[in-house]
Amino acid sequence: MNYQTTVSVDENSKGTKVKKEVKVYDQKPTSAFIGASWSALLIGMTSYCIGLWNADMMLNEKGYYFTILLFGLFSVISVQKAVRDKMEDIPVTDIYYSISWFTTTASIVLLVIGLWNADLLLSEKGFYGMSFLLSLFAAIAVQKNTRDVQYIDRNIDDDK
Repeated sequence: MNYQTTVSVDENSKGTKVKKEVKVYDQKPTSAFIGASWSALLIGMTSYCIGLWNADMMLNEKGYYFTILLFGLFSVISVQKAVRDKMEDIPVTDIYYSISWFTTTASIVLLVIGLWNADLLLSEKGFYGMSFLLSLFAAIAVQKNTRDVQYIDRNIDDDK
């Protein structure tokens, strides 16, 4: 990850020369943010799974919702990785990037379709939707934190 500031212009050249000022940020995510991200992921996933365990639905329905959770988590991690790789100038094929976004969208749409047609109370549908989205968001945050720490540690090792 290479964060850069805006371009500064030499006043004497009146815009003919452009000098780039590069600032690399080397602040790791705080342990509180890392802990909150992991906590949100575990709470979201655990709540969703406990809800499935206690749900009054057939086993194949439970399997469908559990598979959607795993599919969604893998998809958002894949999207975050592809976005981050592009930021760090690591080659990412357009097809992989597109598929990652498609599968993320597909997992959300499949959950919505499943909940729309399910014989559940509206509060149960909301519970599954919110715990699913919490899990997806937290997975992105955990992956981002992991990449931030890895990137900064790698740069510190390179400087030594």
